Amino acid sequence: MIISLIAFILGAIAAYFIPYVIPTAFSKYIAIGILGALDSVFGGVSASLQKNFNLKVFITGFFANALLAVALTYTGDKLGLDLYIVAIIVFGTRMFQNFAVIRRFLLVSKKKD
Repeated sequence: MIISLIAFILGAIAAYFIPYVIPTAFSKYIAIGILGALDSVFGGVSASLQKNFNLKVFITGFFANALLAVALTYTGDKLGLDLYIVAIIVFGTRMFQNFAVIRRFLLVSKKKD
């Protein structure tokens, strides 16, 4: 868990200092892809706390969720539909559910101490 936190902090620092601007045309796709990836991260942390983490499931889910979300957004744009809203609802709901599991685990583990 410490390694994950260190990797997150290093990634955030690198992202802050790298002078790259995402073109506005791609911002929706990037945002939805990040949302899909974050869903996998919260799921991975939740699974880790529940002692059923599987690295293969995490890695495939991380990329599959991000790619599926971007593909859904792209398809919706081509059809003239706002299909990205589907990804926002599904991934947002799952993120909050996983966050609730993480929160409960941390609260219960603190109570035992």
